Amino acid sequence: MNTTLILLLTFIVSVTGLFVFIWSLRHHLFDDNPEAANVIFNEGEIGRIEEPSATPAQQAALQKTVDATHAPIGDVASDARAKAELAARVQADQSTTWVTFVFLSCAIVWLIFASTAGLVSSIKLHEPDFLTQYAWMTFGRMRTLHLNAVAYGWAPMAAFGIALWTLPRLLKTPLIGGRFALLGAVLWNAALIAGLGSIAAGINDGLEWLEIPWQIDVLFVIGGALIGLPLVFTLQNRKVKHLYVSIWYMGAALFWFPILFLVGNLPSVHFGVEQATMNWWFGHNVLGLFYTPIALASIYYFLPKIIGRPIQSYNLSLLGFWALAFFYGQVGGHHLVGGPVPSWLITLSIVQSMMMIVPVLAFSVNQHLTMRHHFKTLIYSPTLRFIVLGGMMYTLSSVQGSFEALRAISTVTHFTHFTVAHAHLGLYGFFSLVMFGAIYFVMPRVMSWEWPYPRLIAAHFWLVVGGFAVYFIGLTIGGWLQGLAMLDATRPFIDSVRVTIPYLESRSVGGALMTLGHLVFAFHFVAMALRYGRKRVGPALFHKPRHAGPAVRTQEA
Repeated sequence: MNTTLILLLTFIVSVTGLFVFIWSLRHHLFDDNPEAANVIFNEGEIGRIEEPSATPAQQAALQKTVDATHAPIGDVASDARAKAELAARVQADQSTTWVTFVFLSCAIVWLIFASTAGLVSSIKLHEPDFLTQYAWMTFGRMRTLHLNAVAYGWAPMAAFGIALWTLPRLLKTPLIGGRFALLGAVLWNAALIAGLGSIAAGINDGLEWLEIPWQIDVLFVIGGALIGLPLVFTLQNRKVKHLYVSIWYMGAALFWFPILFLVGNLPSVHFGVEQATMNWWFGHNVLGLFYTPIALASIYYFLPKIIGRPIQSYNLSLLGFWALAFFYGQVGGHHLVGGPVPSWLITLSIVQSMMMIVPVLAFSVNQHLTMRHHFKTLIYSPTLRFIVLGGMMYTLSSVQGSFEALRAISTVTHFTHFTVAHAHLGLYGFFSLVMFGAIYFVMPRVMSWEWPYPRLIAAHFWLVVGGFAVYFIGLTIGGWLQGLAMLDATRPFIDSVRVTIPYLESRSVGGALMTLGHLVFAFHFVAMALRYGRKRVGPALFHKPRHAGPAVRTQEA
């Protein structure tokens, strides 16, 4: 296919989309849509903050901050409809308690394992003699163990747990089919244990993100299908007419991922150049069509819930969804720049990478406008700190990825640590931070228990954010210098290795801080699971008016 023709068609599509966007503005399609955006709130909730991970003092300050920019809403506790909606939500939360706890517990275990493997493999890059007495602890296997423990352990377990907890709330009905999800979790984790064991033993399929042998992948497919069944069953029994945008994102992610995984692991189908093309089609799409939609769905739910205000533009959120679905499919091809693949495929990938700026801007503008006048709430809301920062990292990661796809930039960054830094900006800086925030919101509802040591939440935040800053900045600078050294024909290749050593050491320092933050997080999670600290009285779903006493009533356990 002619490259010029592809560019021309893409230009026509882009200009057409621009005219549609202008037309929609003139017809007020991006104005507030209260009916759609308000569906996540029950009677009387708008104007009242909801932050279960905050202390009573933080909640009072959070409510005061919100009231300073909007007129407070009166007490509706005696309203019969509010009581009925509250009872329905309590029932929905109770239906997900055990399922959510199992998934999030598994996520914590895999987070600690993946962090340890990642730290060990990072140290090996500048200390190659570190832990070399066993074959399974060599860099090639440890790095692969780290990748797969994140990609199929921490990330999907957290994503499934948050999705299964959020769905009944969004659909205002109890979760149906939770036992299927639990059985799916058992099969999924069994497959992951077997897959990691195979990788440690030196048995793998040799494709990045797809190293686990396809015979084991069958269990992933079955387990994933079982986990997805509650979505179908619960949707069929929903009690809301309008499907909030978070449902769109979650439903699409749970539909897209099985297709990606199944196609990527079909045995005896992909060979040679086609195999490489498929490999990056899968590797990039699993990030953009599974992890990204789940995280965006979480932001669109938790952010407005915490500040008690609907998102600024509901239609803008839908634009972001459809643009993501339309433009992301072929983005992965830009990893093959310079490879023996058709030039039109690379060009198409670069164009779609640049067009991804559209959904990113749609989300970023929506988040900023929703948080406008409310940024002070970040001081008081532990959950909001993680979620808002994660949303900002999505903007940075996606814009960086779009420009990194350009040939002029890819020439320098390709095959360097710069790409590693970018990958972590998306999967850690964006996805993982959002999941941390969501877990801090969800667990008090799941356990009917407060986080026992609020200061550990702050410690966790600053450790992972500070550690990741050191990690990302060091690898970004080191990767760029590495690329410049490799492009200089007058310099030996070993120079491109030597120049990265100080930055690889900074990577290990940052990784150690992040791992310490994960250990703090895991300890706090276990402390809550063992019922240390303070017990909530009642569901703690509505906060009492400020004149009536503390925002949340508690008693000593």
